[in-house]
Amino acid sequence: MYKLNVKKLGFALGLTGAIIYLGCMLVMVTAGKEGAIIFFNSLLHGLDVTTIIRMNVSLPEALLGILQTFILGFIVGAFIAAFYNAQIKTHDIKSAESF
Repeated sequence: MYKLNVKKLGFALGLTGAIIYLGCMLVMVTAGKEGAIIFFNSLLHGLDVTTIIRMNVSLPEALLGILQTFILGFIVGAFIAAFYNAQIKTHDIKSAESF
């Protein structure tokens, strides 16, 4: 079994979350309110976002959202790697970086 690098998996998951957040921002900017509602309603399997969608998100608010999403993703990825590594028997550990 290979040991996962906690920081690298955390960074990868955090960056993936930030990119998805940017994609959501792009949908809202390009599709408009009605298009965003249609997109997110279909993505969320029937959940109606009509009453909760807010289109007037300021730039500082959006940047803070990207940062928070990255941090949350980093923490989740780091925990996944740490829990995975904790389950590996010590004699089975191989570092992926040694190859």
